[in-house]
Amino acid sequence: MQCNTFDEMDVKFLKGVGPRRAEALSTVGVYTVKDLLFYFPRRYLDRSKILQAADAAEAALANQEVTFVGKIESVRILRTRKGRILSVHLRDDSGTIESIWFNGINYFSKIFKEGGFSAFSGKVSLYRDRPCLFHPDYDSLEEESDWQLLNTGGIIPVYSSTENLRRVGLDSRGLRRTIFNLIQNVLNNQTQSIELLIDPLPIEIRQENNLVEINSALRQIHFPESESELESARRRFKFEELFYLQVLLAIRRSAIKSSPSIVMRNYDNLTRRFLHEIVPFPLTNSQKQVLKEIVSDLKSGRPMMRLLQGDVGSGKTVVALISMLIAVENNCQAAFMAPTEILAQQHYRTIKGFLDQLQVTCSLLIGGLKPTERRAIYRDIETGVSKIVVGTHALIQERVRFHNLGLAIVDEQHRFGVVQRMMLQEKGRGNDGQERTEPHLLVMTATPIPRTLALTFYGDLDVSVIKELPGGRRPVRTVLRSDTDRMQIYRFIRDQVIAGRQAYIVYPLVKETERFDLRAASESFVRLRDEVFPDLKVGLIHGQMTELEKEDVMLAFKQNKISILVATTVIEVGIDVQNATVMVIEHAERFGLSQLHQLRGRIGRGRHQSYCILMTDKKYISGENLQSHDEFITRERLQAMIQTTDGFKISEIDLRLRGPGEFFGPKQSGAPNLQMANLITDADILSISRKSAFALVASDPHLRKPVNAQIRFKLLSNYKDSLEFLKAN
Repeated sequence: MQCNTFDEMDVKFLKGVGPRRAEALSTVGVYTVKDLLFYFPRRYLDRSKILQAADAAEAALANQEVTFVGKIESVRILRTRKGRILSVHLRDDSGTIESIWFNGINYFSKIFKEGGFSAFSGKVSLYRDRPCLFHPDYDSLEEESDWQLLNTGGIIPVYSSTENLRRVGLDSRGLRRTIFNLIQNVLNNQTQSIELLIDPLPIEIRQENNLVEINSALRQIHFPESESELESARRRFKFEELFYLQVLLAIRRSAIKSSPSIVMRNYDNLTRRFLHEIVPFPLTNSQKQVLKEIVSDLKSGRPMMRLLQGDVGSGKTVVALISMLIAVENNCQAAFMAPTEILAQQHYRTIKGFLDQLQVTCSLLIGGLKPTERRAIYRDIETGVSKIVVGTHALIQERVRFHNLGLAIVDEQHRFGVVQRMMLQEKGRGNDGQERTEPHLLVMTATPIPRTLALTFYGDLDVSVIKELPGGRRPVRTVLRSDTDRMQIYRFIRDQVIAGRQAYIVYPLVKETERFDLRAASESFVRLRDEVFPDLKVGLIHGQMTELEKEDVMLAFKQNKISILVATTVIEVGIDVQNATVMVIEHAERFGLSQLHQLRGRIGRGRHQSYCILMTDKKYISGENLQSHDEFITRERLQAMIQTTDGFKISEIDLRLRGPGEFFGPKQSGAPNLQMANLITDADILSISRKSAFALVASDPHLRKPVNAQIRFKLLSNYKDSLEFLKAN
């Protein structure tokens, strides 16, 4: 072997690998010896965590991966109406558990031998009222050493394998043998021609955070001698993963905060007139505190980078408008970017209504404008005639040039990518004398973000929170109802409309069944209009309408020309019709918790009592006859809606139920993909990794010190996508 670094040494030169196995390993991203060292077990067999077959029925409700160990009693290929299945029964001292395969039947039927000992792992489901495992992970325990290790309380690593790997003998057991030899020969330094890994984390950071050294951690993650050793290794690699992410955020924040920005000290004229003469209600204490933080940023001479969180209806738009007026008073322009045209138009009408009283020019830039209108707005933006510009993604088009953009505001930030918010900031980067200046940035969200996610996705931003709702608001009353209550609900809607109020009836929309859902909602709309409420004004809005059609419907609803609005998609975030007091959500079990909360936020915005009625199956109301863990989670989600209207409590519950991977919906482009750390359970590790990362960047902003060379190399080689994502400079 000629190479002396793990990065360079081809895995095929490792004893027991060779060219054929190396080719198979390349399909899972393993090319070098170092890659193999970092091919971590995905789980472990531990006697204390093995479940008895007799307890399988209870496990079906827990939604946790469990392991059964025993002797294979039978292997049978069965025929059903839908085709063939493979059924394997595993027996232990308490009984049997069945595992079923629908695919790869010929392959798996040859692998499992009656009388052989195996471990099957997966989530237990119910099949024909019997607990079973579908396509479980499996691990052969034929070797005597495996049994001895389990029976004496040892821990056996289990590795992910593929069909390509299994064909060359690298199932979990084969990988375990290969990696064991590597650990023995290399990390125990028996092969002198190969250097040990250099730990990328400086010793000061390891000591400060009580982290095990990397070579010891690698041995412990693959072949732990105890649970505490395994936990120490996991903690080290979780810290390292979160640490690099926080370093990236710290670099971006440091780069921007080191740039000068326009100092905004004037706020005597427009701002005071707006607060004392025009705004029709007093600000809440939370709004005042947030404005104090924003003003401090604007006066600092360094770019504001602030995330404003506030529950639906908390008054974020007023705070944003005051911030924009301060920019205008300091001879700057302000841009307000919303995620949809209908929301941008609503914000424009609201903002323009106030600005007209102050003689401040405001423009709307969206995709649906005529060419002549668009060119005129481009000209007004470039010459500085338009002081405040409200728009959609159209604001970040190359053709848009601002005269002097000093403040960029992004509404509903989670519906944009980070790159898009940075593109808006780019519009304001110019010259203040000889210095390059950075515009101030305020991003807003009505989806309260749990602290761990805020530190991960918005860790480069300061955070402000509006915790109070404006005075006079009544909490929305939320109830669960089923089909048997439908006629009573229709009578209630009629009573509300007769009293002068309005109502939404919302239907879910799932991409895979869009046509079906649209047809179902359209048919319901016709029935509601012609049979249930023939004497009332019923409207319909759905996602396949043009923006202009949707705008016409929403305007008619806002003007009370429509009393009952049937919608096939989620009502746009931010739509504000204060007279709407009833929201009926059909098939509420099909919505996410944050979605339900956002929908509920469309009502309860006026002085009248509002009601949210969640229509669902009776079993989710009573809790009886629930068949799976998913159904238990669905009921918990619906129960949370009737127990609290606090968006921050809702978001914490939603994060716990869905996990961080789904909280934001589609992944934001370039966002780092965590392999080890869990943002729900590892909040303490995130906190200490953030502290160390920000301290490191504060002392060495460009990571030029020799002690940080390995961190710099790691970021440049392993986090290219994330560096582009954060675009520090």
